[in-house]
Amino acid sequence: MAGAAGRWLQRPGRTPRPLRVVLALLLGALSLAMLAAPAAPRAEQPGATPVASGGGATPVGANAPSKLPAAPAPGEATLPTRTSPALIAEGRALYEQSCSSCHGAALQGRAGVAPALLGVGAGPVDFYLSTGRMPLENPRAEPQRASPHFASAKIEALTAFVSSFGGPPAPAADPAHGDLALGLHDFTLDCAGCHQIVARGGLTLGAYVPDLQSASAQQVAEAVRMGPYLMPRFGPQQIDQHQLDSLARYVLWTRAPADKGGWGIYNLGPIPEGMVAWFIGLAALVLVARLIGERAA
Repeated sequence: MAGAAGRWLQRPGRTPRPLRVVLALLLGALSLAMLAAPAAPRAEQPGATPVASGGGATPVGANAPSKLPAAPAPGEATLPTRTSPALIAEGRALYEQSCSSCHGAALQGRAGVAPALLGVGAGPVDFYLSTGRMPLENPRAEPQRASPHFASAKIEALTAFVSSFGGPPAPAADPAHGDLALGLHDFTLDCAGCHQIVARGGLTLGAYVPDLQSASAQQVAEAVRMGPYLMPRFGPQQIDQHQLDSLARYVLWTRAPADKGGWGIYNLGPIPEGMVAWFIGLAALVLVARLIGERAA
């Protein structure tokens, strides 16, 4: 393959000179237009609620830290948990069928397998079930986001049952009340080191960091207050309600950022995007030089 490419680059030119000049001008103009043209701006919809979820995962295994969700501060937004004897009974039946083998019949957990669910409240249950991270086929594997295993009505029943054993209500976030600039600032300080600046995810020591492109505002609030898997937990003292609303607004914004500099290239950041630009530019220069150039005798 390398020899064929070398022979092609060294062969005598057969294209007429006027055609080569026209082709070179067209290629140059097209390259400048593509590099200079900004992407079409997309309208921000801070109140949009995605269907699926993102965020982190619950710690499992012998070395999993024990983290209970942060209790809401006075005035913080929470979601009411619908409870009734019939709903709790339905949740109990679902729990015994799908959850008790790992978390224990009395929600006490199993050492080295799964944490206890006593006192976790509604947030973690809604987070893991709505993101499809639970139930797990392998309880020692890191939970990954997937399609939910349960319909929303069954998730509500399981949430009501687990919440009947205590714990805070599920936190809530309203992107419409947040500030986009503040969300970017706080995300850069507390989240971008793992999730990348535009929430595309990545890798960290001993864990996969999920992207947040499908996380709803509700799931962002639940993950912040709970600290799933290796993610630290942020209570109201570290991130207040306005900051939480702003973080949710920024995470939703990252799905369609305004790429004012040209191609977004999946918003990977300046270093990989610069490398791609250099590779494209060098390849274009080689092709243009070969098409318009003439081999010296």
